[in-house]
Amino acid sequence: MCTLFHRKEDDGFLRSLAERAETSRLAAGFRRAGKAVAAAGDIRPTDVVAVLAPGRDGEKAVFPMRWGFRLPGGGLVVNARTETAAEKPLFAAPWARRRCLVPASWYCEWAHETDASGRKRVGAKYRIGASDGSRLMLCGLYRMEGEEPVFAILTRRPTAELARLHDRMPLILPEELADAWTRPATRAEDLLPHARTDLAAVPAAK
Repeated sequence: MCTLFHRKEDDGFLRSLAERAETSRLAAGFRRAGKAVAAAGDIRPTDVVAVLAPGRDGEKAVFPMRWGFRLPGGGLVVNARTETAAEKPLFAAPWARRRCLVPASWYCEWAHETDASGRKRVGAKYRIGASDGSRLMLCGLYRMEGEEPVFAILTRRPTAELARLHDRMPLILPEELADAWTRPATRAEDLLPHARTDLAAVPAAK
C-alpha cells in the first residue's frame, strides 16, 4: 500500500500545481478547516495537495484535495485495490467517472520481513521512484465529502523487484496518458496494461 509520497521542492511543475490549487475556492475552505495546501516535502494521509482531475468540461484541471476517504465510523481509507475497485460500493462510482492523478517525485515503502520464528515485522524504509528519475503520476479516485474533495490512491500487484519489499504498489501511468485517465468517458480498464513498471527502490535516508 502507499501511505507516504514525496514532492521535491525544486520541481517547477509541482510548484506550479500547488500555486494553482491555492487560488481555488476549495483551498479557502480547507484553510478555514485548518488544512493548507502542501506544496512540497513528505505527503501523508489527511494532507491536502494539488491533484489533477476532470473539470466541468471533462478536461484535466488542478484541484486541492485531501488524502483519504472517511468512513461513517471515522476510519480513513487511503488506498483502493485496482483489481476490485469497480465492484466495491465505496469506489465503483469514482472508478467509472471520477479518476484523478497525484503527481509525485517518489513514494516510500517499508520492507515487510519475516524473522526466524516466522513472525512478520516492518523493516527498512525505501524510496521508490522511476529508474530514469522522471516524475510519477500516481493514479487515484476522488469524491466529494460535503464540500471537500478527497482522493484515494489505487494500488496493484508489485513488479518482481518491488515484491521483495511489499505485496502492493501504486498504479502509475505515463504522463502521456494523463488526459486519458482523468477523462470521464475513458474506460479505466483499457489503460491498466500501460502501467509503468520501470521503478527502482533505494534505501531512504534515516
